Amino acid sequence: MKDEEILDVIVIGGGPAGLATAIEVQRAGFSHLVLEKGCVVNSLFHYPTQLVFFTTPELLEIGDLPFVCEREKPNRNEALKYYRRVADAYKLRIHQYEQVERVSGADGDFRVATSLVATGERRSYRAKKVVIAIGYFDKPNPMGIPGEDLPKVSHYYKDAHPYYDCEVAIIGGANSAAINALDLYRHGVRVTMIHRQAALRPTIKYWILPDIENRIKNGEIKALFNTIVTEIKPHSIRVQNLETGVTSELPNDFVFAMTGYHADDDFLREVGIEIDPETRKPKFDADTMESNVPGVYLAGVVIAGKETGKIFIENGRFHGGQIARALQATR
Repeated sequence: MKDEEILDVIVIGGGPAGLATAIEVQRAGFSHLVLEKGCVVNSLFHYPTQLVFFTTPELLEIGDLPFVCEREKPNRNEALKYYRRVADAYKLRIHQYEQVERVSGADGDFRVATSLVATGERRSYRAKKVVIAIGYFDKPNPMGIPGEDLPKVSHYYKDAHPYYDCEVAIIGGANSAAINALDLYRHGVRVTMIHRQAALRPTIKYWILPDIENRIKNGEIKALFNTIVTEIKPHSIRVQNLETGVTSELPNDFVFAMTGYHADDDFLREVGIEIDPETRKPKFDADTMESNVPGVYLAGVVIAGKETGKIFIENGRFHGGQIARALQATR
């Protein structure tokens, strides 16, 4: 791409919301480029290998392309295949493995500086408008305890096999924690769930909750409620009961901290977007999706702040249409 070429829209992020936005602006007659620091739908690629979505396939569809799968609910591999097919069908202009470093300029003439992940090569693009659809999966919420940076600690769960015959602690009590605990247990792992609340989250999916509750009741999965982890050591973890204050040390080989994720607030602030200090939500117009920075729009879960559980593919996929209509109105 020539440096002097001015695109109509650059979309930062190649997840479902970013792809949906690219489709809608392309349909509206605008030129586009999608910049993604990983692979297409990178977050979905990093989901657990055997993941089955909670939703039905039609609620994951973008670009009016049907999502056909074998069962009532699609799995990870089917979703990856579907979004690849969408990108091919619309011949979307996507640069994978290209990290956006900086956005400068102003409405009508933005500069987007990038670097290639593999080589570090620097590139620069110009665009009249910018859409930020970066998601939140790359920024786990820190625990703020000693040892959380040890190699045995992860905020991402992929597969149970590497942890066979190991002592594994799962921090959290919501959907991901329950699903991962069950998968590990069924692959020969000794699992201990640690949750600061008095019980598992009632929002756990209705077909998962009885299963995890029965495994805990039968002693097949250990559960420590009203408990927090205060320190992670190479071969153990220290925990504290919040009711009694009593601390104890448990043998441990690996830790999965299912503590949630957040958007890259620092990047948003560097662009000039205001972030509410309480909700962590960026400032934007709910009708047009334009942020407080003229010409910079937001799409997908990046708008959710702390309430990441309220924005999913199912509703974030419509943000691209709102943005395209807003751009047409200002044409």
